[in-house]
Amino acid sequence: MSSNNSSKESYTYAKAGVDIAAGNALVKAIGPLVKATARPGADSEIGGFGGFFDPKAAGYSDPLLVAANDGVGTKLKLAIDYDRHDSVGIDLVAMCVNDLIVQGAEPLFFLDYFATGKLENGVAERVVAGIAGGCKDAGCALIGGETAEMPGMYAAGDYDLAGFCVGAVERGEQLTGDKVAPGQVLIGLTSSGVHSNGYSLVRRLAADKGWQLDQPAPFDSQKLLIDALIEPTRIYVKSLLPAIRGGRIAALAHITGGGLLENIPRVLPDGAHAAIDAASWAQPALMQFLQEQGNIDPGEMARTFNCGVGMVLAVEPEHVSDLTAELEAAGETVVHVGTIGEGPRGCTVHGAAGVWGADTDWKAEHLA
Repeated sequence: MSSNNSSKESYTYAKAGVDIAAGNALVKAIGPLVKATARPGADSEIGGFGGFFDPKAAGYSDPLLVAANDGVGTKLKLAIDYDRHDSVGIDLVAMCVNDLIVQGAEPLFFLDYFATGKLENGVAERVVAGIAGGCKDAGCALIGGETAEMPGMYAAGDYDLAGFCVGAVERGEQLTGDKVAPGQVLIGLTSSGVHSNGYSLVRRLAADKGWQLDQPAPFDSQKLLIDALIEPTRIYVKSLLPAIRGGRIAALAHITGGGLLENIPRVLPDGAHAAIDAASWAQPALMQFLQEQGNIDPGEMARTFNCGVGMVLAVEPEHVSDLTAELEAAGETVVHVGTIGEGPRGCTVHGAAGVWGADTDWKAEHLA
């Protein structure tokens, strides 16, 4: 009786579709990128089984550690389909570090996870270069990560990303929303585009409406539509840290999935209601384009997209002028967003044509 074991073929990991040499070459190629993110507390050497960070060397005496993880979502499909791999790493970092800064925490170190069916064409290097660039913008060290080559798990050319970031804030200085109170003013920092939420709808519109993404954008003849859509998420860390440490910000809300309607209530205490005046800032041309192309209800816009505002600050009225000047000097564009009043915990967005949408029955499952 014959046996399959009688075959003389010698199996290797490479024949199964995993190229260890390619992985090693990637680690070598990204070494200089990683070293460029070094900061006090981290030496940014990679290759070990884990990365060390020394909070005392970073200047902290009694820190609380804050952790966040996130991905880029289906924006990756646009990057893959249109060879725009250089900036999605920035998105990955931004989605994590912007979530840390709203807790009052300084991002300290970052780790990434890159998974694909086959490492090829320098794509991973381009993605990691973006991650390193985002880390430098945020002031955090890229201390490690994982590159997973998994044949059969992904279609040819596809990959996925996940990011993990740890930050610190001195005990007692964390932002939890407990300082928010009626009478405070909401100001916003403008977004750089769609950021990293709402892309399943963007891609559905692109397919249904037959957008030519490799042609100039209908709202900006100087930019290809794909480049307008792929614009990386803005990182707000360095501009906000001085004001946070100065105690002049009561709370911050990162406007991600759920838009204005569902993210602002996350930092409100009971009895505080956010009234957002969408007519107080100009809607970006890209947002107007999306709304018109999809005939999207204003309430749906406020729950799906950032509507031109990537970060919202709750501040006392006497701090608005100084904070605005300071943030603008740091490169931000500041807009008036609304006010905090008394009422059920939640948010109402209204514009020139009336109420866009309201969320006064906010529940914890919206965090998911």
